[in-house]
Amino acid sequence: MKMLRILQIQHEVMWLMKITFLIAALMSSLLMPGFSQYRALGLRVKTDVPLDSIRLSDPFILADSNTATYYMTGTGGQLWKSKDLKTWTGPFTIIQHDPASWMGPQPMVWAAELHAYKGKYYNFATFTNRGQKIDTVKGNAIERRASHVLVSDKPDGPYVPMQDSIYLPADKPTLDGTFWIDQDGKPYMIYCHEWLQNWNGTMEKIELKPDLSGSIGEGRLLFRASDSPWSKEHDEAGNIVPNKVTDGPFLFRTQTGKLGMLWTSWVFDVYTQGVAYSESGALDGPWIHEKEPITPPNYGHGMLFRTFEGKLLMAVHSHSVSEDGRYIRIPHLFEVDDAGDKIVVRAPFQ
Repeated sequence: MKMLRILQIQHEVMWLMKITFLIAALMSSLLMPGFSQYRALGLRVKTDVPLDSIRLSDPFILADSNTATYYMTGTGGQLWKSKDLKTWTGPFTIIQHDPASWMGPQPMVWAAELHAYKGKYYNFATFTNRGQKIDTVKGNAIERRASHVLVSDKPDGPYVPMQDSIYLPADKPTLDGTFWIDQDGKPYMIYCHEWLQNWNGTMEKIELKPDLSGSIGEGRLLFRASDSPWSKEHDEAGNIVPNKVTDGPFLFRTQTGKLGMLWTSWVFDVYTQGVAYSESGALDGPWIHEKEPITPPNYGHGMLFRTFEGKLLMAVHSHSVSEDGRYIRIPHLFEVDDAGDKIVVRAPFQ
């Protein structure tokens, strides 16, 4: 029972980290982008905001050459814009979901990502309907949660639903879906099956339709949380074992062609990011995990992008606790070297 309570507390900590953006997620279901809507609700779009003044979990940055603009989104689903990565304008509401769908009228939005593909822009995001319970495992009620894809003709939206209302099984809580074109030329979503249901979080893939409007077939296992050599927790007997959490996948290739995946878990109560590499060079792996984390403690949910000048950067968020007990998450950028078979995280981007 003690171990179960510890794991429940850990889940509550993860929940509180993202709950800061619940209000933003609710706004996303009601508003269109634009300055006027924010003024009408007493909110305002701010300009010249330094990156370290933004509170944002799971940051994802799209460097769009068509508009010469950087677009940043994340948990909450809102958007920030920048020309230089130094100062930002936002937030803008860009997501229009269907309130009659399984998401309900006011879903939470986690870990939104923006991807350009074949002339359109796609928003990969996790939606949670807290009003629907799909399972109960070890005393925990499992809420309806799933990774989903929306589409727009513009990087700043609005992003709207496509043909399929469901990409992943309704009885399976999934999160943090990301996008990848594999060696077979087909598009895939890579996502996490949440540990609260399977008690050993997994990383999985599912094929997408050519226009990303739905999924094809069933998901396939890539690896389990317990495969990690660096994540840690205590089991019911007090032994140190791999953590159960899989979080925040992001796929990349080094300049030598090596396929890698960033992903995040925990080292006891420290939010931590690791990396794995595919021996086959394809999504099916096998995936070999680096023995040590790739970023400093309390940084995670990373992604990679190139600046318009060609520099490779990693966007992550830091996790800290304020004196009043609130969880604070701030976007950060690190320079990354991908010249070899493995990436190396360098100094913070200045």
